[in-house]
Amino acid sequence: MTSSTTMLAQWLAGEFTNQAQAAEQPAWFVHLMLWHRPLPQRLQGNLALFAEQANVLKLEQAYRQRILMLQDRGNGLQGQYFAFKQPGQFQGAGRTPEKLAALQETDLIHLPGCCVDISQSNHRFSAQMSPGDRCRFEANGKVGQVVLGFEAEEGQFLSYDRGVDPETEKPIWGALMGPYRFSKQQNYAGDLPR
Repeated sequence: MTSSTTMLAQWLAGEFTNQAQAAEQPAWFVHLMLWHRPLPQRLQGNLALFAEQANVLKLEQAYRQRILMLQDRGNGLQGQYFAFKQPGQFQGAGRTPEKLAALQETDLIHLPGCCVDISQSNHRFSAQMSPGDRCRFEANGKVGQVVLGFEAEEGQFLSYDRGVDPETEKPIWGALMGPYRFSKQQNYAGDLPR
């Protein structure tokens, strides 16, 4: 029997696009590619995925490199996010996964507050931050903040991530007009470690 953690990792592992959404609502949604590449090794004993995205017109300029580690807490799943000490070292690993072979835990920065509680209902997983959590990080010498959230089902991924101003907490980028709706184009579930 497949565990919930493994099922979620299998559904997340892949290359996704929001092409249909971008075509329907070009004023609000840019056409993006999103990659969730399974790490070749477990992280702290848990399944983990490398994530990044790119505008389809600038695939070589992929951004938002991060690691999502999935943990079974007994009373539910949790997703912990990590940043990279040197994001440029792994930029483009969505399309070139060989870059992940050299990844070490020492390359990562644990992000306190950048955690989602994941629930499962029927054929869907939903992830959201605990009330009061603040996911803050440093990028290009500035402090950023993001509100994390997603829904996943087989073949579909909805991202509710949105950046907010760390001082006012007003949304400034991301899922401002609803979630980004991604459809899986390639499946990388076979790359998950056993």
